[in-house]
Amino acid sequence: VQLQAFGGGLVQPGGSLRLSCAASGIIFRLYEMTWYRLASGKQRELVASLSSGGSANYADSVEGRFTISRDNAKNTAYLQMNNLKPEDTAVYYCNSRSYSRNYWGQGTKLTVSS
Repeated sequence: VQLQAFGGGLVQPGGSLRLSCAASGIIFRLYEMTWYRLASGKQRELVASLSSGGSANYADSVEGRFTISRDNAKNTAYLQMNNLKPEDTAVYYCNSRSYSRNYWGQGTKLTVSS
């Protein structure tokens, strides 16, 4: 099983970026996909999750700015991030979970700075 997260980078405040998480080795459509982030000096935060049935949940801090989606045909989950703020700076991780199976990808770093 492999999850590859990519798409991070340096963005100015107010900018947009899309993260991707490509999965292999799992029946992707059966898994809930979640994005977490870990900022320096802070605890890991759940950013957004998307169930296999299509139900999405967001942290209050990103509600209305971030959108999680998935393409089951491509085994890929996405996190569209708009109106980025410096406090969104973190390493972003994707997670896939189905019953007792729980997998993590490597992180991709987002820096929001002018």
